[in-house]
Amino acid sequence: KHSLSALVKRYQIPFDEEAHHRASYDAEATALVFHKMLKKIVDLNYEKINDLQKIVSQEELFKFGRSFHVNLLCQNKEGLKNLFKLVSYANTDYFYKTPRIIRSELIKHREGLLIGSGCYLSEVFALARSKTEEELRNIIRFYDYVELQPLPLYNHLIQSGDFANEQELIATIKKIIAVADEAGVMVVATGDVHHLTKEDKIFREVIINQKVPGGGLHPLARKNIKEIPSAHFYLTNEMLESFAFLDEEKSYEIVVENSNKIADLIEKFEVIIDTGGIPFSPKIKDADKKVKKMVYDKAHAMYGKPLPTLVEERIENELKGIIAGGFDVIYLISEQLVAKSLSEGYLVGSRGSVGSSLVATLMGITEVNPLPPHYYCGNCQKSIFEENGELFGSKYASGYDLPDCKCLECDIEMIKEGNDMPFATFLGLNANKVPDIDLNFSGDYQLKAHNYTKKTFGPDNVLRAGTIGTVAEKTAFGFVKGYLEDNNLIKRKAEIDRLAKGCTGVKRTTGQHPGGIIVIPDYKDVFDFTPYQYPADDIKSEWRTSHFDYHAIDENLLKLDILGHDDPTVLKMLGDLTGKDVTKINLVDEKVMQLFSGPNVLGVSSDQIMCETGTLGVPEFGTKFVISMLVDTKPKTFGELVKISGLSHGTDVWLGNAQELIQNKTCNFKEVIGCRDDIMIYLSYNGMPEKDAFAIMEFVRKGKASKELEKWYKFEKMMREHNIPDWYIESCFKIKYMFPKAHAVAYVMSALRIAWFKVHMPVYYYAAYFSVRCHDFDIEAMLEGYDATRNLIVELVEKGYEISKKEAATLEDMYLAQEALARGIKFAPIDLEKSDASNFIVLDDKTLLPPFRSIEGLGVQVAKKIVSEREKQPFLSIEDLQKRGKVNATTIEKMRFMGILDNLEESSQLSLF
Repeated sequence: KHSLSALVKRYQIPFDEEAHHRASYDAEATALVFHKMLKKIVDLNYEKINDLQKIVSQEELFKFGRSFHVNLLCQNKEGLKNLFKLVSYANTDYFYKTPRIIRSELIKHREGLLIGSGCYLSEVFALARSKTEEELRNIIRFYDYVELQPLPLYNHLIQSGDFANEQELIATIKKIIAVADEAGVMVVATGDVHHLTKEDKIFREVIINQKVPGGGLHPLARKNIKEIPSAHFYLTNEMLESFAFLDEEKSYEIVVENSNKIADLIEKFEVIIDTGGIPFSPKIKDADKKVKKMVYDKAHAMYGKPLPTLVEERIENELKGIIAGGFDVIYLISEQLVAKSLSEGYLVGSRGSVGSSLVATLMGITEVNPLPPHYYCGNCQKSIFEENGELFGSKYASGYDLPDCKCLECDIEMIKEGNDMPFATFLGLNANKVPDIDLNFSGDYQLKAHNYTKKTFGPDNVLRAGTIGTVAEKTAFGFVKGYLEDNNLIKRKAEIDRLAKGCTGVKRTTGQHPGGIIVIPDYKDVFDFTPYQYPADDIKSEWRTSHFDYHAIDENLLKLDILGHDDPTVLKMLGDLTGKDVTKINLVDEKVMQLFSGPNVLGVSSDQIMCETGTLGVPEFGTKFVISMLVDTKPKTFGELVKISGLSHGTDVWLGNAQELIQNKTCNFKEVIGCRDDIMIYLSYNGMPEKDAFAIMEFVRKGKASKELEKWYKFEKMMREHNIPDWYIESCFKIKYMFPKAHAVAYVMSALRIAWFKVHMPVYYYAAYFSVRCHDFDIEAMLEGYDATRNLIVELVEKGYEISKKEAATLEDMYLAQEALARGIKFAPIDLEKSDASNFIVLDDKTLLPPFRSIEGLGVQVAKKIVSEREKQPFLSIEDLQKRGKVNATTIEKMRFMGILDNLEESSQLSLF
């Protein structure tokens, strides 16, 4: 209505008061007003006419009309699909402050649906008093049934003054019933249920006391409404009682008979498709043949022809399950995504158990090789898997830890590989699990990878995996306290806790998985599975999400996990800066391995860097918790680092378990359980059948041992029959969650590559670290040098539990700054002509130039603006910098204080003589 008035005023259109009044009630009336006004326009140029017509042609119109509530019931699968369409369009094309749908779309898609008139906000109820019986009858005929709620649910309308008294309200209800009967439309008593019991009403009161998403208040939160109605689930007798103002026959008809008639019109059908656990995947012609060729071509290139028996049997076993389950397409899609990233210079890290699949390794999806430790020659393809009839895996946890060995035929060093992981950990013992291929792309490349899926499958066939955000416990306490304050109420802590608990878990907003992309196969329709919407109702979003939380349909559709991670970004930067191929780095470099026992290899002492190891800033090994594990275990091999990674990510695996076993000298570090695969491998090497070893591993890694005792006792007996030590059995019993070994191996590979630069090319390591990982460092302390940086660290440490999140992040960054300074690397003053917007620049092997974004209060966008303007022409003055660089006055003062502006004049104005 406001927008219409504004257009009338703007274009000086002759005004039609009556039409304008009608337009405030529905969108179609608004459209008529626009067209009528267009005909009356005199002396307006074509540009203005086109402007108005553009508004009309875009369905902006529905924003100006009055909206009403309706209820849609699905009678069958066709109705469900139409409902999914309507929900989708309401959340995207017609979204305006809230989801809404225009009447014409509802008419177009009403097949298989029953349309109920809704609550007190319905068209029927809202217009019943102001319309004649004939007008109301025409309105009612649009609906399949008219809804009326128990009398108490309308009580707030009397409180607010919308109705003078209960008699007027009853008169309106009776009018609706009479007109509906004349129109031949059923009247049904419905509950408009918002909570289960009367006692639960208090939770709704707390919730509606909050601002609704997008701003504003709930209609029931108006100040003149002293008590909201109880919208609980009415039992039949309660419902009949609430309609006692009608005669007994009519009351029974609308409460009992008609509600059952509606129920009888609904067929039984599934909402979520039961696929038996196998998702619908896109079809790729000859996918199985393509996968086989790719796998065998790579296998022959590595291990020659014929393949070693162990390799060929592993490949055939995997391919059998992958192709039979229809998972070959998933492998091909993942291979394409990884290949695309590699072609643009970004490594891709693998997550989860995908590294347990040799097929994934040979296709280039993961770098992790799951075969037992072995050698192979890069020249003649000769391979060695065992010594004296025994696999190397019985002695070495990782092939990278094998001693160097020269090929007897080529006299060159053989390549060492293999991390000993059974395929069953990825796809199940009988290939009965859906493969979950999670990939870590560079944060810089992630968006490109996401958009690549649109190009591959089509923009309408991919969605972001939707999530539903609920009220957290802490937020619920805030809601309760706000409600009590607003209503001048005082409650005991126990009651506050109860109220908060009742509000916890209520839907609050929607979102999207950080990297989950849902793929709709081209032989299916998105509406076969889910409606769609924008995340958090952000209509500017480039991606639509599933309306359902993805976990509700995770067995229906393929989800690609295209996640963002800093490690690939850091490695890309290090490779670009140094020209070194990071994939060729020796993963068991002797000096790099010394980092995990102490900092001496860096040329500094533990006291200088306040750390007992040299692993600060090394991914996976730089936190206090993991550093304490390193101090306890003193790892010296790749396999031991993998074990630490597994222990640090597990639950009840290290503390109170493996740590105690080592400290008590019950066993040595090499023997403790680190990753889930360790259990199956260890039990298999001790003679247990594969199916039993797998079953025990799955049982233990999910933390079931302490919960399902009867089953555990059977497994315990089996282990004792195979002479498994008591300490090992007790350790299994304590475990609540275990990390997959393939995930740990991928993390350690990445960590060791980055650590290599820390040892051998430190200035580049710190340039990449501060550019990619650090966002909260104190550049002024760093510029002052080692003493100032150390003093800041001491000051922050002394704050203890009072330290803020921001200060804690600064503290973590400053430990690395202190280490760099202790190693003789200094930070040059920020240079207006040379500094980058975001990245640290290497000036020489001992000096780093900080970027503009390191200045407190200067964001990345302003930093980029400064650089782009500087490239156009030098800044003439401080005033010029402030104007062209969009730098605010506070930041200018900070730059002045830091000496960055010393070479600039205050103003560029010229004087005339």
